[in-house]
Formats: sequence, C-alpha cells, structure tokens
Amino acid sequence: MARSSTLSSPTVVALFAAALLFLLHPLNAELTADFYAKTCPDVSSIVQTVIHEALQYDPRITASLLRLHFHDCFVQGCDGSVLLDNSPTIKSEKDAAPNFNSARGFGVVDKIKAAIESTCPETVSCADILALAANASVYLSGGPYWTVLLGRRDSLTANQGLANTSIPSPFESYANLTSKFYVLGLDITDLVTLSGAHTFGRAHCKSFTPRLYNFTKNGGPDPTLSPWYLTALQKLCPPNFNPKVITDLDPTTPNLFDNHYYSNLQKNDGLFETDQELYSTAGAATVPIVNSFSADQSAFFKSFTRSIVNMGNISPLTGSNGEIRCNCRKVNKS
Repeated sequence: MARSSTLSSPTVVALFAAALLFLLHPLNAELTADFYAKTCPDVSSIVQTVIHEALQYDPRITASLLRLHFHDCFVQGCDGSVLLDNSPTIKSEKDAAPNFNSARGFGVVDKIKAAIESTCPETVSCADILALAANASVYLSGGPYWTVLLGRRDSLTANQGLANTSIPSPFESYANLTSKFYVLGLDITDLVTLSGAHTFGRAHCKSFTPRLYNFTKNGGPDPTLSPWYLTALQKLCPPNFNPKVITDLDPTTPNLFDNHYYSNLQKNDGLFETDQELYSTAGAATVPIVNSFSADQSAFFKSFTRSIVNMGNISPLTGSNGEIRCNCRKVNKS
C-alpha cells in the first residue's frame, strides 16, 4: 500500500533553525585529502587497525561507527560534538532521543584517539577520526573505499536540542525525511544512498514496533510489511518486548555492506518505517533510485562514495575555529 504524508509544524520550526545554522557555516569547506600527509601520514592505517581489532569481538562495531559519523554531521555539522560527555557547561548529544541507549562505539573511538595521540599528538581531530572510521568500517565490511577529505576541527559545544530534532527518526514521514536532508544540502539521491547504510547493523524493538501493532489505528499493522517479516518481527518483539532485544537491519546479509537493503525494500522487508517509505510512498522520486541500486551494486557503491563525502562536508569547523581535542569526550582545558 502506498503512503502519503505532510510536513508537521514542529519539524518546520526545527528545520528553520537548522537552516540558519547551515547559513552560518556553509558547506564550502577547506578540506583536503592530504591534510595529514606530513603531520600524521599513517592516520588512516591506525584507524583501520584499531577497528579491525574491534571487529574480532564486536561484529556490530562497523555499523555503529558509521552511524556515529552520520549522527555527528546532522547536528551542527561534522565537528565531533556527538562524542562530548556531559559537563557543567555541556548537555551531551549522547542523551538525545536518537542516541540514548542506542549510539555506541565510543570506546573504540577512544582507542583510535589514544593510538593516534601516541604517534601524532594534538594533530588529528575527533571529527576527522569519525570520518576516517566511517570509511574503514564500510571497507572492512565489504563496501567501497573512498578518498576521505580531512581538516575538520572539533567543536567546543554540543547541541542536544538540535540532535533531538535534526537527526531523522525511524518514524519520520517521507516529507519530513526529505526535508531534513534538503536543509543540510543533501538531495534525494543522497537520501536513498545514505539510507543504504542500513544494510548492516542492529536495531532495538522500540525502533519499529509501532509498525507491528495498531499502526492503522484500528488494530492493524503497517500494510507495507510483508507477511513473513511481520510474523517474524512480532515473534521477536511482542507488545511487552524486552527493551534489550535487537534484530538485524538487513535480514539477509546482516554484517555485510552490500546492496541487499534495496532488494529488501522491493520485497516490503524494510525494517524501519523510513526505510520502506523510500519504496512504498506513491509517486516518490526515491523509487527508481531504489530499483537502480537493487539491480546494480556497483552503482550503489559509486553513489555511496559521493554521498558520504557530501555528508562529511556539512558545516565543518576549519582554520582557527574550534580545536583539536586531546580527549574526544571533553573539550580541552575543561
């Protein structure tokens, strides 16, 4: 069944605020591929080595690190703000609804930072570490490798309120979802491409159970869920579900970065409401892109390398703005 949707007033207000932020810090960034060529030439290999070691005991870590980069860039730009802990002057984005008891991988980021500091002290920003970790995570999971643009500096602040409104939730309407991307300079192709990151990773029941029970307000589930997938998810997550239960975002190849996410949507096997809406929304411009990526994994990979760079260029701090944190969890001299 096709969907239709409208843009809510609270979202319009939130997006207007994000637009003002975007205007203050435009996408035209001073980032380069060789930023650390002289000051920390081995930074990419250091990042990849730590993540490869983490994969030996945590198969979820690659998806988690990619998600951290996404959640960082969608809140006041790619500035490492998602990594900051609470302090007397900071309300951590980790406690925002999209991240609370959900965002993970912070310990691995700490290990990466420590390894880099031992080789190149006070040189590599935490924001750049997230960008490099996203690249390594995708590559180590079978996906493409791309040239990461670097030179970001770290923020001195976090924005928990903006994290609550700007990061897309699993329950966004199609209109809200596209608006949240557009306001940050990302288009429909970026939306469909970056959503393909849901080809690996896990999710808690709370992220999709509204689709399983009384979605239609008359007792019925989301009609765009395939019968077998609905039955499987209801068995895993009953109405009184265990909040610690998680399931694969991709039921076919859960730990691989591939194009199965798109073929899942074609079969009505998208886990999140926002996933399935890319294919099931009547007349949506996203549908032919889903079809294209489902038919051609190389086309998806090529598009992903463009879109992830586009996202990484969202309002970075460069030059003398911000700082290079010595500890990704707190600002210097705090």
